[in-house]
Amino acid sequence: MTYETIFAGFGGQGILFSGKVVAYAGMIEGKNVSHLPSYGPEMRGGTANCSVIVSDELVASPIITEPELLVVMNGPSLDKFENAVVPGGKIFIDSTLISRECERDDVESFRIPATQMANDMGIPKLANMIMVGKLIKETNMFTWEQLTGAVTKLVPPAKAAMLESNIKALEAGYNF
Repeated sequence: MTYETIFAGFGGQGILFSGKVVAYAGMIEGKNVSHLPSYGPEMRGGTANCSVIVSDELVASPIITEPELLVVMNGPSLDKFENAVVPGGKIFIDSTLISRECERDDVESFRIPATQMANDMGIPKLANMIMVGKLIKETNMFTWEQLTGAVTKLVPPAKAAMLESNIKALEAGYNF
């Protein structure tokens, strides 16, 4: 099984961290992974996207031109990547920040009010983890234990207090 995913939004939304969590969960599972972050010179506020491949096979190239999965957290990212998703793919949309619907009928789309959910939960910087939780629930890419194991490894000791909040956000998305 191979999962090719693009995460996209603007800098400061945790797009690159989301990709890193998925890639690390793949490593925990013993899969072949590729993680290719990309961001504009502004970083915070500029555009950011991340291509992640998790596969049973060797990954020949980290470049994804036709993802099966797309996680978008702002309108320009949906505009840019929507048509690249393969027919039958899945698009995960932060409906708090993206008002328009997915225009394609050959993909499955999920509208998650992740930013609003994160704000309501008192963890406004973790909408990205809500999106990751929903992604994992809808794809069965990993078990819950593999996902939380990745987050546990990736939250640095200096931010250990954020671990519980990250898992809470994942759980909210997973159960949405």
